[in-house]
Amino acid sequence: MEKLTQPSNPNAQDCVKRVMEFLAGISGDRIVTGQHTQTLAMEEYEHLREVTGKEPALLGFELLSYSPNINYLDTDEECMTEVTENLGTLRRAWEWADRGGLITFTWHWFSPLGGRSKAFFTEHTDFDAAQAVIPGTPEHQALLSDLDVMAGILRPFCVRQVPILWRPFHEGEGDWFWWGAKGPDPLKKLWRIMYERFTHVHHLDNLIWVWNSPAPDRYPGDDVVDIISRDMYPERHSHTAREEEYQSLMKITEQPKIALIGEIGTLPDPEELHRKRVGWTTYMTWSKAFCLTEDFTTDEYLKAVYDSPYAVTKEDLPVLY
Repeated sequence: MEKLTQPSNPNAQDCVKRVMEFLAGISGDRIVTGQHTQTLAMEEYEHLREVTGKEPALLGFELLSYSPNINYLDTDEECMTEVTENLGTLRRAWEWADRGGLITFTWHWFSPLGGRSKAFFTEHTDFDAAQAVIPGTPEHQALLSDLDVMAGILRPFCVRQVPILWRPFHEGEGDWFWWGAKGPDPLKKLWRIMYERFTHVHHLDNLIWVWNSPAPDRYPGDDVVDIISRDMYPERHSHTAREEEYQSLMKITEQPKIALIGEIGTLPDPEELHRKRVGWTTYMTWSKAFCLTEDFTTDEYLKAVYDSPYAVTKEDLPVLY
């Protein structure tokens, strides 16, 4: 089935349209290689180059340390290590943009009010998403303030017309992050508040809105979503087309949306994807051990994926912006 390529934002920049048309064009045939990075050193990217001799077409960058409400006074070493290692990573995103690579952003958003340590986790904050969607509440004001800060961080990419696969409120089907902890209704409202503010107030017309959950009751609506996605962490060394997960995701909407794998621990199989015409358009391997060790994917298999004619590496990527 032909995928929709019309962006939800009527004022979307041409670069957004080109990326969506490219992804729709490879659906069921090829898949874009992708890798998440969360530190300035980008160890994962360097590892991929060393093992495969090639580069991923898509790089993911983490925005957690750009959260305005990090509690530096009540935290722990693990949290501070993650924050410190992540500081300045936007420099790497700009370097990648200068080379024309595809970019996706993940935001482990420290709760806008309260919280300690890794306050994007529900267990570390009492921030109430149900209150945050009610205008006039302290939670709502804090939410808008954080959104305005992040809009300022994203604006230079818009000015330069760099398309961003924007994947906020990821894994919203679960209760482990504060944005999913109060169930479907607050999550859908949070999405629409962000969409409205970024699109109609800040005019971030370079964003490609990527929904990230397979739960039908949490889907915010076709009018505010460009691409659908889900995260998955299959068994180690289980390399398939993830066909069942794809078919399940496609049921959240009747529209033929472009679909991608937001995060994955074990690499998918491009050959099987091509043979079965499974429509994943990109994947993004998660960071650290999922890439830097052979615990989930061997180096031999990693190289085979990057050598596959059905995998799009940076070398294969057309000029999109």
